[in-house]
Amino acid sequence: MVSSAYSFMESMRKTEEYSKLIKARLVQWRQDETVKRIEKPTRLGRARALGYKAKQGYVVVRVKVSKGGLNKERPNKGRRPKRMGVYGFSPAKSHRWIAEERAARKFPNLEVLGSYYVAEDGQHKYYEVVMVDPSHPAIINTEELKWLTNSVNRRRVFRGLTSPGKKSRGLRKSRGLKGTVIHKMKRKQKEREQRARHEASKYYRLDTYTRVPGK
Repeated sequence: MVSSAYSFMESMRKTEEYSKLIKARLVQWRQDETVKRIEKPTRLGRARALGYKAKQGYVVVRVKVSKGGLNKERPNKGRRPKRMGVYGFSPAKSHRWIAEERAARKFPNLEVLGSYYVAEDGQHKYYEVVMVDPSHPAIINTEELKWLTNSVNRRRVFRGLTSPGKKSRGLRKSRGLKGTVIHKMKRKQKEREQRARHEASKYYRLDTYTRVPGK
C-alpha cells in the first residue's frame, strides 16, 4: 500500500534533521508571546485531520504552556512548611486543554476546532490550535462546519466539549472510565458493592449454610 504525503511528513518528525530544526525554532518560540497567530500549521497532516483547510475563516494559533505542577499563594497564617500547601499542585486539566482555553480567550470571536502537540523544551510545551470563525461566509457555506454556526456550540472549549476536554472527563466512548486515572478505583468499588449485595441475599445464605443464620 502506498503511503500518503501526510504520513511521509509525520515520519520525517522522527529524523535527526527535524529535531535540529525544531531546536532552532524553539529558541525563537521561547521569546514569542504566549498565544501567537501563525500563517500555516507546523504539522500539516495533523491539522488537515482535524479539519483545517487553507482558506478564509480558518486560523492557526501556537500556544505556550508551562510544564510541571502549579503553585498557590503562600498563606500568611502560621503552620508547618509541609502544610503550607504551596508547591506541587498538578492541574486537573491537561496541558492541551489549557492551551485551547488560552487561545479561545485570546480570540473570543473564534471557536476551537481541535489542537495537537508540536514540541517542548525544559520549561514549556507548545501546541497549535485550529480555530474557525463561525460568522464567516466561507464557514457558513461549508457543510462539514455548519454545525459550528449553531448557538449551542458556542464557547464549547470552556464546557469540555473538545477532544482533550472529553478525555479529561472520561467520556471516550471506546474507553469509558479507562480514559481516566480512577478507573481501577471505580471498578473495585463496583465489585465490592456487587459482592456485598450478593452475600446479603437469601439465595446466597441458603446455598452456603445448611440453615439460615439467626434461625
